[in-house]
Amino acid sequence: MTTHSVCVFCGSRSGQDPAYRAGAEALGEIIAERGWRLVYGAGDIGLMGAVANSCQMAGGDTFGVIPTHLLKWEVGKTDLSRFIVTENMHERKKVMFMNCDALVVLPGGAGSLDEFFEVLTWRQLGLHQKPIIILNINGFWSPLVALVDHVIEQGFAESTLREFFHVVDDVAGATEVLDATFS
Repeated sequence: MTTHSVCVFCGSRSGQDPAYRAGAEALGEIIAERGWRLVYGAGDIGLMGAVANSCQMAGGDTFGVIPTHLLKWEVGKTDLSRFIVTENMHERKKVMFMNCDALVVLPGGAGSLDEFFEVLTWRQLGLHQKPIIILNINGFWSPLVALVDHVIEQGFAESTLREFFHVVDDVAGATEVLDATFS
């Protein structure tokens, strides 16, 4: 019986640093070992495929959500515990968000940035209290954190914005935040 669900936002590519893929695989394994459900973008390529395959290999429950127009591009992974096809990207993000208890952001591109900023904005507006964890593998997200700090310093957001997400350097750090959240 799955007790908690972790939504993972990440790239449909693996990136240049092998540590990104290793982190995705380790996170997928931890999600399965803890008995949590993986909620993710349903792709079978890049970090998306790595986190899902790792979770599945460890016996985990997987819930994938993909829009129709990305079924071929992201190689929709149809062997998941649950596989949902949406009409568009907005619906994908909504279904992923509504089916999770916490969010982890692995390295990724524009789509991962979009997903992060949408859930961060919703948190800022008081629409949810779910933890948002940035997995800053080898400093990948350090420029993003610096940008958020800059936005605050320049008066475009309250300093509390920085309190709405956790920045951790490795999967162990993400696991600590998730364990504390779910205990």
